[in-house]
Amino acid sequence: MPMHMQLVAITLDCPDPLVLAAFYEQATGLELHPKSDADFAGLKGEHGLSIGFQRVDDYRAPSWPDQEVPQQLHICFKIEGDLEEAEARLLKLGAGKPNHQPHGDKARVLTEPVGHPFCIIRR
Repeated sequence: MPMHMQLVAITLDCPDPLVLAAFYEQATGLELHPKSDADFAGLKGEHGLSIGFQRVDDYRAPSWPDQEVPQQLHICFKIEGDLEEAEARLLKLGAGKPNHQPHGDKARVLTEPVGHPFCIIRR
């Protein structure tokens, strides 16, 4: 019989956990965990799922879409409302927008401030 496992956290490597946590805090509205510090920061997620950010010395950003430095992780977020408005808000917060957009009008691939790609998808 398979063991039941519940996903409770996703942790991203980064050069500055508090800076990256602040980006995701503003982007998602999730709250910063009170024990966050310069080596590890976390956001308290919905339904028990948290996002963590851990300091890595000599961090190398993913080079998506090429794989010279693999993407390592890809997160997708469903959004309410207009995709273009959500994209503009995230770009203003510090996200980047790669030229390669494989999903047409259904979704956007963006990169957060340290280079991890993520998608926003209309709900």
